[in-house]
Amino acid sequence: MDNNRFYADYLIETPLDPMQVAEVMAGEQSCGTFVRVQGETEQLRERARAVVVSVEETENVAMPSLPNAWQQRQNMHGPYRRAKVRISFPIDNVGANLPTLAATVAGNLFDLGEVTGLRLLSLSLPESYRQQFDMPRHGIAGTRKLVGQSPSHQAPLLGTIIKPNVGLSAAQTGELVTQLCEAGVDFIKDDEVCANPAHAPLEERVREVMKRVRAYQDKSGRRVMVAFNITDELDAMRRHAELVEREGGSCIMVGLNWCGFSALQSLRRSSGLAIHGHRNGFGMMSRQPVLGMSFSAYQSLWRLSGVDHLHVHGLDGKFSEFNDEVVQSARDCLTPMSGGENGGDEVMPVFSSGQWAGTVPATFDAVKSTDVIFLSGGGILAHPDGASAGVASLRQAWEAARDGVSLQERARHAPELQRALDFFGPRLK
Repeated sequence: MDNNRFYADYLIETPLDPMQVAEVMAGEQSCGTFVRVQGETEQLRERARAVVVSVEETENVAMPSLPNAWQQRQNMHGPYRRAKVRISFPIDNVGANLPTLAATVAGNLFDLGEVTGLRLLSLSLPESYRQQFDMPRHGIAGTRKLVGQSPSHQAPLLGTIIKPNVGLSAAQTGELVTQLCEAGVDFIKDDEVCANPAHAPLEERVREVMKRVRAYQDKSGRRVMVAFNITDELDAMRRHAELVEREGGSCIMVGLNWCGFSALQSLRRSSGLAIHGHRNGFGMMSRQPVLGMSFSAYQSLWRLSGVDHLHVHGLDGKFSEFNDEVVQSARDCLTPMSGGENGGDEVMPVFSSGQWAGTVPATFDAVKSTDVIFLSGGGILAHPDGASAGVASLRQAWEAARDGVSLQERARHAPELQRALDFFGPRLK
């Protein structure tokens, strides 16, 4: 890979020649426009223009995926040709500027008249360029350290989400956290829609929750990580993070899409806490197969901001994603952006959405790692023998998966797992 350039891969749909469209894309996102202008010399183009590396046609479709007024004015019709396009960009055009990097590889490309579909698939950054951005402060090894585990600990962080999503008072939230700590979870998080509500102001909630977490740690010796949702404007998020740190907390959660790259970078540089990145809203960027961006590209950009954890949904969950998409998202998080040369910027994938003991084997078989945060709501709190049994059933399921033993075989000697299989299994078929 050329250390002076970065690369972006796209899927495009167009009634035109895909190579022609790829050249338009390269010009639009570097030094060109739809006609040559004064000052756009050959020397400037040689230095600053993006370059089409490859175009690979894949299929034709009869109907356009998206409406297009520009093509209607041109009286254009199908067939509509789909192609994978790779473009390289000069690093000097962007520098270590994350918002501008995002604007360069995405930005106005989605609005081009030449396309009836465009999706950013992936990014490739040379190691020297990646090192100019923020790294995860904690990542996988640091997160384990914060909960008192060694980096080589062979089990996921098991956790859950405060439910109801909103409505609980600070004191009620604290009582629930005590129950969850006693049940044996490693990780607890706020819901993404509960940040600083009138019925449980964040300051009150942090103090009440951390009082309970500290008391549990003093009694048990176990550390439980709580991801407080501090999503807000930047100055408020900094204040919230300082409060969490003063109270002995170790993690803050941010709704990435609504705060933006600049705010995350500033928060990363001002706070030593682990940052739990929640991707709510990502569906609007990803659900149309030929529009928006894949999670591979999405997580690349957010990892440059320094997040430590990223949500990937879960297998057989309540959301729209197919299991192979969830698995690939987790693998992306666990893969160094440098292509495995040095590592250090891997982030912990966070599985959630309808997860229970029964979804563990497929998760482990697909990801081949226990370096994950595995969140289970009903799988813990709705276990017929209580939350402690719910947590135990998850641990037993992960141990079975790691040991290559079926859940049914392990359940013969694990009553909590057996009860989970008997209770949840018929309901989820």
